[in-house]
Amino acid sequence: MPAARSIFKPPGFCMLDLILSEFRLHIGSLPIPIVLLRMVAAITLGGVIGFEREGRGKDAGLRTHMLIAFASCLFLLISQELAELQIGNVNEQRIDPLRLVEAVTAGVAFLSAGLIFSRNGTVRNVTTGASMWLAGAVGMACGAGQLGLAVIATVLVVVVLAIVGAVGERYSQDKQD
Repeated sequence: MPAARSIFKPPGFCMLDLILSEFRLHIGSLPIPIVLLRMVAAITLGGVIGFEREGRGKDAGLRTHMLIAFASCLFLLISQELAELQIGNVNEQRIDPLRLVEAVTAGVAFLSAGLIFSRNGTVRNVTTGASMWLAGAVGMACGAGQLGLAVIATVLVVVVLAIVGAVGERYSQDKQD
């Protein structure tokens, strides 16, 4: 008499195959090269913003801005994948990608606020906090496939931080002299 099969384990089933399948990159809504391009763009553009902050010796510099932009991009990519999932009846699905955007914005704002502090009546690191928030926005733009918008935003952020910052420092030195 043949051995009885388990109802829980189909023929040819291997637990290791099931576990390994969870680590395979299976992106349904976008081709993998596009996903990689968006991730690399987010890291690179976040690095451009962070490089300026690093050059000024700020606490949140190159790596922080790169990670914020990358995480923001990843959250947007995840939201696009979640929107593609078929969960329940199509008429009952309530997928709102703006909720994830709001969550990313709030998370980056929380990190930025933690960097801002007051000492002797002077508020410090507000500009770096704002640049972290903008790095998150640039990362979200990359994740949404708006690479041109992300590049323009990065250029404008660096112009504001570097050029306007230098003019502002020069003006404040002239006032003290």
